Amino acid sequence: MPKTPSILDKAATGIAGLDDILAGGFTRDRLFLLEGAPGAGKTTLALQFLIAGAAAGESVLYVTLSETEDELRAVADSHGWDLSGIHIHELRTADAPFDPMEQNTMFHPSELELVETVKRILEDVEQFQPRRLVIDSLSELRLLAGNALRYRRQILALKTFFSTRSCTVLLLDDLTATDRDLQMQSIAHGVLQLEQLSPEYGGDRRRLRMLKYRGVQFRSGYHDYVIRRGGLDVFPRLVAAEHRQATERGRLPSGLTELDALLGGGIEEGSSTLIVGPPGTGKSTLGALFATQAVARGDVAGLFLFDESPQTLVRRCADLGIDLEPGLSSGSIVVQQIDPAELTPGEFSHAIRNVVERGAKVIMIDSLNGYLNAMPEERFLTIQLHELLAYLGQQGVATLLIGAHQGVIGGVMQSPVDASYLADAVILLRFFEARGEVRQAISVMKKRGGFHERTIREFKLDRDGISVGEALRKFRDVLTGTPVLESAGAGAEPPV
Repeated sequence: MPKTPSILDKAATGIAGLDDILAGGFTRDRLFLLEGAPGAGKTTLALQFLIAGAAAGESVLYVTLSETEDELRAVADSHGWDLSGIHIHELRTADAPFDPMEQNTMFHPSELELVETVKRILEDVEQFQPRRLVIDSLSELRLLAGNALRYRRQILALKTFFSTRSCTVLLLDDLTATDRDLQMQSIAHGVLQLEQLSPEYGGDRRRLRMLKYRGVQFRSGYHDYVIRRGGLDVFPRLVAAEHRQATERGRLPSGLTELDALLGGGIEEGSSTLIVGPPGTGKSTLGALFATQAVARGDVAGLFLFDESPQTLVRRCADLGIDLEPGLSSGSIVVQQIDPAELTPGEFSHAIRNVVERGAKVIMIDSLNGYLNAMPEERFLTIQLHELLAYLGQQGVATLLIGAHQGVIGGVMQSPVDASYLADAVILLRFFEARGEVRQAISVMKKRGGFHERTIREFKLDRDGISVGEALRKFRDVLTGTPVLESAGAGAEPPV
């Protein structure tokens, strides 16, 4: 009688992110289906699964019907793997038809080939007694079966055979059959599907999904992954509800008295602040100021840059009296430049999570415009951003979101993504013109759960650093870019 594996009796895949999704790995002594188009990474994942078993001292076997042993070893070499602990058996199903002594007229050739192929697989299992087995691929067996009925019966027979062999089986399917159905998905204990997407610009995007997993509370939905030297790197979908914890909500001052007065004492831990305005108003610089203040208090800050290089940010901030170098040298400030054409949303969330787990209290995303470009489909932006902000809030992290408006001066300023309703606070920066000089204004438009000033103050960036002036009480229409002196009437020119 076959044993019933316990809930914790799992065969780890050797991929940390995938084991997290599968609640520990594949249930032992069960048959699983791994689906994916050519190039999705099925062979790479299967080899990692076997390497993890070999490292644990288990007997493992790779039966290949579609690739040669040399091709498998070439894949392993590209990742720097040693396959010495893996038994590889290459079955050449196409050899027999070219041998005149093997030809006959009483049976269809595929019928004999199927029987012979399955027989040789079972012989290998009896010989090596593997605890982990990979069969690559089912498309070959499907072709040999000739029809759906024979194919299903043969797979059921294999499942029955393996159920008594204490063997975890991974069946690979490249989805090349034109008449593909869901029979294998119904037979398998679990189904893992790999997908490869090709956006109009940038590198390929890959994601996986566990379609079913009997008796296991797995992490559902799509999860991004990449293939690098060393194998698959899987980024489980971020679920904020899994990270809820009680945190104290202190204030993080900026170090500028006038700015802190605008903000009612500073930004709160566990809150998100959107700093929005036209290009050049000082949004990133203001975010960097909060980061350096966090480091001065002994905290860690993470800066994720989509729009400029770390060198440019450091040099520009230094010119304004904001020194990021000490924090960078000590590791208290982590700066990561993001390439939106190459990075997946899941990988980005994973990078932020790594910095937070290192103790970061301030995270700056510069900018939302770049974050939008990193998404494969725009309609998913606010959903993923909401989940990310919820997670950061639950960790007590103050998040700074930089958003660039389209346009420079004028009453109509548009943003490619409206995240103002997601943010707990909104800091608005504006250019305005006075006597032939372009000046800047700052105001706090929104702040949940706390008092803030509703005044509009002048905001300056010069060699002396950042400064926030008195409230511009004598003017109106400052946010339109062309203010007028209130006491002199419409059209009057405001004094400097």
